[in-house]
Amino acid sequence: MNELMTPAHTLSELLLLGNARTVSDWIESLTPSETARAISRLSETERTLLFNLLSPEDAAEIIEEISDTQAADLVEEMTSERAAAIIKEMPSDHQADLLSEMDEETRQAILSKMHRREAKEARILMDYKKDCAGGLMVGEFLAFKTNATIQNVLDDLQENRGEYVNYSVQYFYVVDRDRKLVGVVRINDLLFPARKTLLKDIMLSNPLSVSDQATLRDLHEFFEQHHFFGVPVVDDKQRLVGVVHPAAIEEAVSKQKTRAFLKVSGIIGGEEFRTMPLLSRSGRRLSWLSLNIVLNIMAASVIAMYQDTLAAVIALAVFLPMVSDMSGCSGNQAVAVSMRELALGLVRPGELLWVLFKELKVGIINGLVLGLLLSFVAIIWKGNLWLGLVVGGALAANTLVSVMLGGMLPLILKRLKLDPALVSSPLLTTVTDMCGFFFVLSFATILMPKLGGI
Repeated sequence: MNELMTPAHTLSELLLLGNARTVSDWIESLTPSETARAISRLSETERTLLFNLLSPEDAAEIIEEISDTQAADLVEEMTSERAAAIIKEMPSDHQADLLSEMDEETRQAILSKMHRREAKEARILMDYKKDCAGGLMVGEFLAFKTNATIQNVLDDLQENRGEYVNYSVQYFYVVDRDRKLVGVVRINDLLFPARKTLLKDIMLSNPLSVSDQATLRDLHEFFEQHHFFGVPVVDDKQRLVGVVHPAAIEEAVSKQKTRAFLKVSGIIGGEEFRTMPLLSRSGRRLSWLSLNIVLNIMAASVIAMYQDTLAAVIALAVFLPMVSDMSGCSGNQAVAVSMRELALGLVRPGELLWVLFKELKVGIINGLVLGLLLSFVAIIWKGNLWLGLVVGGALAANTLVSVMLGGMLPLILKRLKLDPALVSSPLLTTVTDMCGFFFVLSFATILMPKLGGI
């Protein structure tokens, strides 16, 4: 085979040969990113052929390596029977994540083809928020009653070894008759005691656990303090419902950062890939860009109000973008600090006055320094002290406004149950532009006789 061919071309040729083992072995030789790229470049017919050719186990392994959004698109192209067979081979948390990305009709069709117990478990996991313990836990764990013996455990492991081989087992959990968590048994605890020993006699009582409503931040802090292979998850009645692994937390934190970055960048509705339908991609971007058109028209209207002043003192046109941009940068710094403190719980949405006072002091200092610098530039360039006073004063005033607003805006939006990461930036940009233009042009209008048409 030509070594210069791309993975997608190679995969297309292998699919034509129709040898499932050859295709599976070749895909295993690729990195996850190469796999995702190769599959995304296939035609819909070729993707259908690929996942019909592979065994459900091999197909599930491939789907687990690509993003949930891409995976959902791939699975939605399959028949519900084939999709159910593949999803069955995935861990319960991945099943829930993948099904959550699909439309309701497709999701229900696939669930109807799954085993009743597995479908019920998937529905339970999907009811949780994605970034809480319930949404991140797996349902594959081993739990035994307090009156079970070591021999009972060993017999169960032998009898169900085909199912348990895919579990990530580091601990055995001990529950009472109501499935309340009462203890944990390590694997090596089973090796030496007599086979008739009861689990309640060798278990570690009152093990650490987390609530199924624990937040991602809570879980991240837990694993920073406790280097466990996993932590049991309990509901409000202390019943064992799942296990969270540290790898799931790391993945969720990474996804959270990605979502925040995409929102700030104006990508609405989740991840976007260039293999998605054209109209879907265009619509996601336009929903953000259309809002920005309206906001920019509002800012430009201020210039229209003072067009005579701008025409009389044309040098102001040079300083308008400088005042608005520099103020915007100062405001975005304050936004970033507030967003970070909100995420860490260091500030609450109701602490507006405290944030205002803190940012007021920074705004005064930074506004004066930046205003003096810009005044100096204006005076050196045009030799007019009054021009320096206009642009320097405008920058100082606008910096103070943008810093105070930037600090408070995320808190206000959070209190209104809006997404601060999505709304803060365009609102701040519009206000700083409007205020910057207003300060420059209104100050210039007042001092017009001193500017002398420079």
